[in-house]
Amino acid sequence: MCGVIAYMGAQAAYPILMQGLRRLEYRGYDSAGIAVMGPRDFHLSKKAGKLDNLQLLQEGRNITGHTGIGHTRWATHGIPNDTNAHPHLSRSGRLAIVHNGIIENYSVLKARLLQRGYSFVSHTDTEVLINLVEELQLQEALSLEEAVRAALNEIVGAYALIIMDSSDEDTLIAARKGAPLVLGIGTDEYFIASDPSAILTYTRNVIYLEDDEYTVIRRQTGVHIRSLDNREKTPYIEALEMDLEALEKGSFAHFMLKEIHEQPQAIENALRGRLNAAQNRVTLGGITEHINRFKQATRFIITACGTSYHAGLLGKYLIEELARVPVSVEYASEFRYRNPIIRDNDIVLAVSQSGETADTLAAITLAKSGGALVYGICNVVGSSIARYSHAGSYTHAGPEIGVASTKAFSTQLVLLTLMAIQVAEEKNTISPSLKQSLLLELERIPDKIKQVLVQNDTAIQSLASRFYEAAHFLYLGRGLNFPVALEGALKLKEISYIHAEGYAAAEMKHGPIALIDKKMPVVVLATNSSARDKIISNIQEVKAREGIVIAIINEDDQEISELADYAMYIPVTEELLSPLLTIIPLQLLCYHIALLRGCDVDQPRNLAKSVTVE
Repeated sequence: MCGVIAYMGAQAAYPILMQGLRRLEYRGYDSAGIAVMGPRDFHLSKKAGKLDNLQLLQEGRNITGHTGIGHTRWATHGIPNDTNAHPHLSRSGRLAIVHNGIIENYSVLKARLLQRGYSFVSHTDTEVLINLVEELQLQEALSLEEAVRAALNEIVGAYALIIMDSSDEDTLIAARKGAPLVLGIGTDEYFIASDPSAILTYTRNVIYLEDDEYTVIRRQTGVHIRSLDNREKTPYIEALEMDLEALEKGSFAHFMLKEIHEQPQAIENALRGRLNAAQNRVTLGGITEHINRFKQATRFIITACGTSYHAGLLGKYLIEELARVPVSVEYASEFRYRNPIIRDNDIVLAVSQSGETADTLAAITLAKSGGALVYGICNVVGSSIARYSHAGSYTHAGPEIGVASTKAFSTQLVLLTLMAIQVAEEKNTISPSLKQSLLLELERIPDKIKQVLVQNDTAIQSLASRFYEAAHFLYLGRGLNFPVALEGALKLKEISYIHAEGYAAAEMKHGPIALIDKKMPVVVLATNSSARDKIISNIQEVKAREGIVIAIINEDDQEISELADYAMYIPVTEELLSPLLTIIPLQLLCYHIALLRGCDVDQPRNLAKSVTVE
């Protein structure tokens, strides 16, 4: 959540900061600001709303400084307004800070500072932190570095922060705990950001700061990293492999639409090197390294949030069906607080697009303390989950800029499918014929998604124009299609702000059926042959109450096509793989509905791409 950016070098800082903030917009924000070092003090500018508002403030101004910091804010403490926007200054105005995260004990620290005569302009925890640094500096006669280290040892919470001093344009100090921070190394210039995408234009050489570490970057001497207990660390420079073009929309109107259409390629990337249907082979390296733990595991625990949680629910169906091992799926936010039973023969699967989700990281820590093997599934190379897990696999979906996840969901599902097949083979719980059929069909899935995208486009746009003013939607699915129903409802809520609920179809009679009337669109996922008769009964129950049935069906299903009011079609596939196809029309439908409602598709209100605080 939020985004931080900093630059120090020979170039003008302002354009670099603004471009970096543009790259960070996808993370979600409600205000933005910059501080650039001037001859005597900071050029400080911040504004609620979009970056365009901030940019308008700079028109006609000559901002020539070569050191600066910037921020996009997603409000935690204090409402979104100009005053609460970052950067924040210390009482003297000498220190400036940008901060991503949350200081949990800020009220205690604020009370202490108030007693010492401090006053505060904003309602943020961040202003408390920068004044704590200044107070320690003054009262204890500490250097800025020493004061920052002392302050960070006092606070409780999460942070990725950058601090600069108006009297020293040649130094930046940054620190992280529980929120990502990357350092970019150029030629006699330095960058700091929440995300490598913000600095990719300028450098591919980066250092990932670890939890409880801080860095002092000096123009003359470069990067120095220490731990909060004052131990020196050796910087490790990595080369980014990210494609700059992947960060652009290209010919698409929105990142979300681009990423929906990128799913065939993303799935091919997720399968590459892991699946060889001709040789009847599937190999996930992280599993192979720990194959005995996977074979002997008596339970899998999948922990995730949001869309990744829905992928985890599908993983439960797949692993239990194929590998015959019990699986529980936990919201990471609940798992970390309910004192769960964790045993040393458990496998904990941590699933996250960003690899930085705060609750999922906390769940990993808890799982490791209980002796479980932690296997991370994430998209972002070098992310915290990738580093903190015992083993894992990258989804290789490529950068996902749209806040509403699409291709990350599909590739997470692909990896969970491959895992289920590989573990099942090791445990001898899958027949050779079923394994071969699944592997061959997985190779065909990308082409079948392309078919879904082309064949349904006109019909989906027509459906959107018919239902974009609906107040409510109901999504129904059975078996593997139940988690897909949950995900379809979530997508509609996220980007169109229409109230939608996903239900197991059999549960309709236990409450939701009371909502059905002639104004209620009911999306029925009707592709699973194993429950065909029951699904038809559900459709008839909706029709009997004058509900509007929008069915997703196999392309050869004439019977349900005639029963439904509207239909979207997918090619016939293995039932265990059908969610990879049924999700595509749901993503497109909510996209087109959101467009017609005038919603910000890529940056829906109140949402952040990466939730790095509780």
